[in-house]
Order: sequence, then structure tokens, then C-alpha cells
Amino acid sequence: MTVTGQMLIGQQAGLGTHGHIHGLNAATGEVLQPAFGGAAPADLERACALAQAAFEPYRLLPLERRAAFLESIASQILELGDELIERCLLETGLPRARLEGERGRTVGQLRLFAAVVRKGGFLGVRIDPAQPGRQPLPRVDLRLRQMGLGPVAVFGASNFPLAFSVAGGDTASALAAGCPVIVKAHSAHPGTSELVAQAIARAARQQGMPEGVFSLLFDSGRDIGQGLVADSRIKAVGFTGSRSGGMALMQIAAARAEPIPVYAEMSSINPVLLLPHALEERGEQIAPAFVASLTQGAGQFCTNPGLILAVDGPALQRFERAAAEALGHVAAQTMLTPGIYRSYCQGVASLAAHARVQLLAQGPEGQGQQARGALFATSAATFMACPELRGEIFGPASLIVRCADLTVLQQVLRSLEGQLTIAIHLGEGDQPQVRALLPLLESKAGRLLANGFGTGVEVAHAMVHGGPFPATSDSRSTSVGSLAIQRFLRPVSYQDLPESLLPAELHSANPLQVPQLLDGQGPG
Repeated sequence: MTVTGQMLIGQQAGLGTHGHIHGLNAATGEVLQPAFGGAAPADLERACALAQAAFEPYRLLPLERRAAFLESIASQILELGDELIERCLLETGLPRARLEGERGRTVGQLRLFAAVVRKGGFLGVRIDPAQPGRQPLPRVDLRLRQMGLGPVAVFGASNFPLAFSVAGGDTASALAAGCPVIVKAHSAHPGTSELVAQAIARAARQQGMPEGVFSLLFDSGRDIGQGLVADSRIKAVGFTGSRSGGMALMQIAAARAEPIPVYAEMSSINPVLLLPHALEERGEQIAPAFVASLTQGAGQFCTNPGLILAVDGPALQRFERAAAEALGHVAAQTMLTPGIYRSYCQGVASLAAHARVQLLAQGPEGQGQQARGALFATSAATFMACPELRGEIFGPASLIVRCADLTVLQQVLRSLEGQLTIAIHLGEGDQPQVRALLPLLESKAGRLLANGFGTGVEVAHAMVHGGPFPATSDSRSTSVGSLAIQRFLRPVSYQDLPESLLPAELHSANPLQVPQLLDGQGPG
């Protein structure tokens, strides 16, 4: 395939006429060709109209057709071959191995949701048969299933150009739920976005999907993205990005005549707890693993370990020295965009200039927009007193908070906002303290992990990639794993309808063989 600079509205490719954007070579800053035309209001109108028209026929397709569409998208992405990887390399500066792994994750997500659709458990079927002889009152016949919300707007993320972008988890889960998708491409990787969109469009043609089941729009400013969220035909939003960006979309969605949910992943510093026995027994072994997690992918992960909490003393000092030593050997890495690089440098400079923060180590200097790792330390009292120390620095920087004892460490934990992850490094002797902390930890994060780091999010049935605000806008949801489909569904209950009028999954004979919760019994 060839990158043309065209957006896709249903099956129609065309150049936008409302300004333009260019991809940039992340390593050199060179402008990449071609230019990508920004969508005009008329393009947005057509995409939304097509999505609305596609919703009913798409959601009513047999589950097998929907699953086959998701699998076809996966196959079409793989058929892009090296062209996709090479364009993505240019636009992001990410290593080839990382991008090939991310492509595998993207394909795996699509196939996971295809399997979820085929099994039908996501429909949440519940049947409470009528009990006409029940006393003192008879019970009506009640049957429930989940159905798609309607067209979904998805905003591509900068740091995952494949797995959280055009055909990423938000798109896969929305399509699995029976919802057409309109993607607003991220300006950091427009060529990558177009190639993946072409793959989705080919899959839609091959599988005979309604035309408006998918569209891709480029935005030369913010008008199209904002207009997409404001459009009455859009029924939900998936977003991964900055706190300010997510909050802006939430405000637009809340101000609509019909408010809609915005599932926004926004901000997390992902605390790491180094408990006393673990720190004493293996702190010097934990340190290089921490640095590897911190600097992986230039630290451009939403689950990056941006905060270390530990009791001060000789064991923590040994950890700090080992971490500083390891960081000194990690080469600077190219960041995704000039804006991300500038923001990172500003954040590091702000910490370095803070009168009550100590710079422990930095990695070697880089060139261009290459970020060097940075490790800082401060006291618990300073951290508690200075709210400016709590903000996320998107990149390979972390702050160690030295606590006088475990009581102070718990006080610091209580003061934190919601997080995507909290990692606990513990030895056997630390288990009583962890048991006591668990209720607090559960209230602060969507994922708790032991003796590891949050970077590396498994796409699985039991995964939660979400958390209390501001980690995400809705702590009841996840954007990774099969449970992500629930974001784009709503329940419908049918009372006393003749079975001939009911969806097949609600029939007593269960012709689709989907899981059914029958009168409170069964796998529903």
C-alpha cells in the first residue's frame, strides 16, 4: 500500500481540505511526505451520518460475522508487512522490535475480541421465567441482554501508534460490542494511521460490513476532535492521552443535550513501594530492574514507575546508589514528538531546580529530541507539602520519597490521587504490612502487582488497565483486556414479550448456545 495523505470516510478515501498536517521523522525532525489534509465540518457530518446508518445493521449481524470481521482486520494488518513497521519507525523513533511486538499485541487484541464475540458471554443474558402461581403476586417473564451503545469516537494515542491507536483496544472492543467507530488520528503518526485504516477498510469490504462501520479523520487543529465528541450521533468516546485533553473532552460530552460517557486514560505516576525486608534483602538487585522499567521506550508509558516510596536508611541508600549507577549506563532515547520532548525537559528542569529535591543521577546526554533518564529524591515531609511534586512527568524520570517509617509511608500513600498501578516489592517478612495496606492500595489503583513493575500490560481476561481519577475518568472500566467491551454496552430488559419477537440469544432453547443465567443459576 501507499501512504496518500487521505482520510477514509466509510469506503471513500479523500484529501481533507481544512488545513493539513505532516508526519515528522522523530529522530531528525525532517518533514515526511505526503501532507495529510484535515477534515472539514462536512467530512465530519458525513462520517457521523454513515456511522449512524451503519449502527443498526451492524449490531444485528450474526455474532460469527462480527467475529470474522475482527479477525479479518488482524489479517489485513499483518499483510501490510514491513511497510507499516518502516513508516512507524520514521514517525515514532521507537525500536523495530518494540513496534513488531506492538503489532503482535494489536493483532492479538483483535483476535481476543473475536473469540469473546463468538462465545457470546459478553451479551450478559439473564432469564427469569414467569411464575404465574407465585404468591402473593405472580412474577412476570423477564429477559435481559447487553447491546451496543451506538457509534463510538476513538482518539489515537501518541505513545502506542498501533495498540492504542486506529485499530487498538478501543476500536477493537467497540467493534466487538457492535458499535461503528470513527477514529480521530493522532497527528504524531498520520502515515501509520492511514495504513492501518486502509487495512480496516479492506477487511470491511471483504466481510460485507455496512459502509459506515469505520471512518478515519485527520484534524489540522482541534475543531474536528471536539466536534466529534459534541455530535449527537456519537454515543461514547475512547481516549488515551493527557489529563488536560481528557478533561476537555469530558466537559464537551457533559455539556451535550444528551451527555455521553468518555472513557479517558489520563494521568498516573504508578508508585512503587519498596518494603523494608525486600529492600534489605535485595534492594541492590531491584534497582537495575527499576531503571530498566523506568527507561524502557524512553519512559513513554502510562504505567511508568514515576514514584518510589521507601523507609529511609542504609538499605534505601544502597538502592539509590545502585539505581544511580545503572541509570548512568542507559543511553538517551528518541522521544515521540518535539512537544513531548519539550514537556519532559521542562518537568525534569523543574524538579532539578526545586530547593528541597535532590538530583541523584542522570543518564548520558543525547542528541536532538533524545531524553536522558533522571532520578530524584526528597523527603516525605517535602512531598506532602509540595503539590507540584505530584504531577506526572511523561518520560524516564522518577522521584524517590524517603519516609521515616511505615506509618509515614502510609500517610504519603493516602495523600495520592488515583493510579493505574501500584507495585509492591516485598519479602516474606513484609507480608503482614502488605496485608494491612491492601485496603488502602485497592482504593488507590486499578492494578496491584508484587515484585515487578507496571510497564508491560498483558492483554488478558483478568487485566485491568484503569483506576480511580485521574488515572481514568471512570474507575469502573478497563481499556485493556476482554472486560473492555463492557464500556460500549448497555442492558435492555424484555418483559413478557412473545419468544418469537425476542433476540435469538434470549430464547429458552438457546439456539446460539451463549451463556445464560437462568433464574439466577448458571454461568451468566
